[in-house]
Amino acid sequence: MSMTTLAPYLTASPDFGRELGNTVVSRWHKRLSANPTAKRSHWRTKTVYFRAVAGLVAAAPGAPLTWKSIVEAASPNGSRSTFYEVAGAHARHPLIDAFIRDGRTDSIQLALYYRRSDAVAQLIDEAKVWSYWQHRERMLDAVNAAGPLSPTALEGEVCASLTKWSRANQHLAAALGHTPPACAVEDLMLIRDGQMAAVRAATLLSDHLRRTA
Repeated sequence: MSMTTLAPYLTASPDFGRELGNTVVSRWHKRLSANPTAKRSHWRTKTVYFRAVAGLVAAAPGAPLTWKSIVEAASPNGSRSTFYEVAGAHARHPLIDAFIRDGRTDSIQLALYYRRSDAVAQLIDEAKVWSYWQHRERMLDAVNAAGPLSPTALEGEVCASLTKWSRANQHLAAALGHTPPACAVEDLMLIRDGQMAAVRAATLLSDHLRRTA
């Protein structure tokens, strides 16, 4: 995504560093990954499946994934029951539910955009967030260290972070038509301060991923 493409949309903006650290996806990730209770155990189970998905798409780019192939890749900890605990209509703590519970317009748009009828696709979406998270954390550290930044600079940080992630995880980034991690789309919508729909934000970031692949 070029700044030329984004420039016409930019307006004066406050410091977003703290807000970017308190998005719906940030709270979802922290609630599950940092919780010492059973939610933490569930996050470990999710991580097993995220790693399995990432390994499969890296080993066989473009090959169709099924719940059976993912369970096999998650061996010895994989099973049909745990797969459907982390993906599908009856999954525990899915990211899309966090958007729905938040209830704000942007969050509902994100929930609609990332709503999947296929459990495998839902798992890939969450695996992208998991895989991208360390890159996002480094980006937030840089943003907070720099102090107040313009929207142009913030969007540049998001794009640069996505580029680094996609080059390190080429096939996962390309999965599902280069759908970007949901947290990156939410970040861009926050930077745009309610002036960009989820579909538009996701399309811009998908195009960026294709160009920088």
